[in-house]
Amino acid sequence: MPGNGLLETSPNYVINKAVAARFQQLPQPKDKVQVMYVWIDGTGQDLRAKSRTLDFIPTKTEELPVWNYDGSSTYQSEGKNSDTFLYPVAIFNDPFRLAPNKLVMCETYKHDHTPTGTNHRKAALEAMTKAADQKPWFGIEQEYTLLDTDGKPFGWPKTGFPGPQGPYYCGVGADKVYGRDIVEAHYRACLYAGINISGENAEVMPAQWEFQVGPCEGISIGDHLWMARFILHRVAEEFGIVVTLDPKPVPGDWNGAGAHCNFSTQAMRENNGIIEIEKAIDKLSKQHMRHIKAYDPNEGKDNERRLTGKHETSSIHDFSAGVANRGASIRIPRGCAEEKKGYLEDRRPASNCDPYRVSEVIVRTVCLNE
Repeated sequence: MPGNGLLETSPNYVINKAVAARFQQLPQPKDKVQVMYVWIDGTGQDLRAKSRTLDFIPTKTEELPVWNYDGSSTYQSEGKNSDTFLYPVAIFNDPFRLAPNKLVMCETYKHDHTPTGTNHRKAALEAMTKAADQKPWFGIEQEYTLLDTDGKPFGWPKTGFPGPQGPYYCGVGADKVYGRDIVEAHYRACLYAGINISGENAEVMPAQWEFQVGPCEGISIGDHLWMARFILHRVAEEFGIVVTLDPKPVPGDWNGAGAHCNFSTQAMRENNGIIEIEKAIDKLSKQHMRHIKAYDPNEGKDNERRLTGKHETSSIHDFSAGVANRGASIRIPRGCAEEKKGYLEDRRPASNCDPYRVSEVIVRTVCLNE
């Protein structure tokens, strides 16, 4: 994007952001609210959205109408029976249209009101309800990579590669980090939206970044992370940049991207909780392949490219655990080992995982003994 605010889209067509901003400054009628419904499509990793006008400011999901869309255009139904339903489940402030407008996370249901194939929230909520007395907390470290519209990592040479990994992680300077404006805009937009975002940093591969969501209790980890992803894609769209959650966007000697999941129960967070952490790790060790299948949208096929035993990963075929070991399946942070309480970090989930599935399978294994 040139410095004059023009986004070049073709030789004959240019979008001028300053012109668009004039219309966003038009006064909004006091009795009208724009509400954008957001949902997961049939890929299990991409998001869709559309807006409607309401004549009141919604404060709880029960006030919002069930809506529908053409599921045959989102890989979720056939054209001859395409109506697919949107059930609102979480409300956030809209950082693009600003107050009083809202973003709404939705579950998707087929024409017969049964969950679509990529609606994993319903089952996750059932698990969270059963385990509510254990107060499961989650924090997910969402890694992602910024791309130019030609598919090359943002800031990389158009031919060849940047220098080897080493200076980029948490780096500072135009020769070490690419796209910080997008990261900062996303951070502030998430705070405005009401998402429990807890931090961000540049990652090991140049043009790769991470933000963290949590701690969130129960089902809210999925609601907050999915909406944070939506906001990230929308912010990047404003800059003419593409966000990919591919777990291994660049083959070769470059780090992949994960969504490390930090997990604890109330018992783990109390004195001598390390005993409960070790019990949880033992349970996880016996369900390794079950978790691998739940940790990316393609039942482990995406993670095969990332979990190689190199680049701060464990092998997809083996389960391991250790204190402060970033090459293990499960890491116990050094501080937790010393304090003998806290949480564990499951480093296996891929960056394109569904947090509803990740949190559900952890709860079912650790809390419900399933």
